Amino acid sequence: MSRLAQILAPLVLAAIILAAWEAACRAFAIPIYFLAPPSAIAASLVTDGPALLRATGYTFLEALEALVIASVLAQALALGVALSDLLERAVKPLAVVLQVTPVVAIAPLVNIWAGTDHPQRAVVGLAALVAFFPIYSGAVTGLKAVDPDLARLFDLYSANRWQRLTKLRLPSAVPFLLEGHKVAAGLAIVGAVVAEFVSGSGKVQGLAWQILNAGNRLQTAKMFSALIVLGLLGAALHAVLEALERASLRWWRGR
Repeated sequence: MSRLAQILAPLVLAAIILAAWEAACRAFAIPIYFLAPPSAIAASLVTDGPALLRATGYTFLEALEALVIASVLAQALALGVALSDLLERAVKPLAVVLQVTPVVAIAPLVNIWAGTDHPQRAVVGLAALVAFFPIYSGAVTGLKAVDPDLARLFDLYSANRWQRLTKLRLPSAVPFLLEGHKVAAGLAIVGAVVAEFVSGSGKVQGLAWQILNAGNRLQTAKMFSALIVLGLLGAALHAVLEALERASLRWWRGR
């Protein structure tokens, strides 16, 4: 398959879906408040673009702050777990329970604890909680995924514990950490949006608030516009982290 065909295939499919959507809305006279046609959504993207861009920046900053917090905490805990079997046994049950608990279930509690006057804290906290586990799991797995041949080489040279950590275990964890951060970035956006929905406050001017506000006014075109912008934000962040991952792995393998 040629490169051009690979590029055109998803574009042609999207064009067919949009054309069928537009035709169905016109043929069946579907009310715009029930299902907005693509033409109305495109007009909304132009009209509401500035407000959606401001909301996107707000959600992005929340997700980025949460990702940084989750990264620091997850790597610190993973390092402690890698150095202490007792700590790993103590942390593992709690980590599993928190990981399988839906964030929507604990969002109201976090919102109360953060204070109704500071909903941003709840948003960042929940997003950090969601982003924590992929980084933590990747770090723990990477620290344990040591090449047996290299481990025997370190045994041969009587390497101490610090040398094993810095020169063997940490380098082996790099690919796992990069993959964990790539997954966590998308989850941080999901967590931020879910927390914004739960807070339901005009003080949180992110994309979720734009969707809620538009939904209350039956502005489905604006809701679709916000969803499109949200999807583009997630895709852009994933693409940036994927590029960073490739560059980092080239450097890592070179070393």
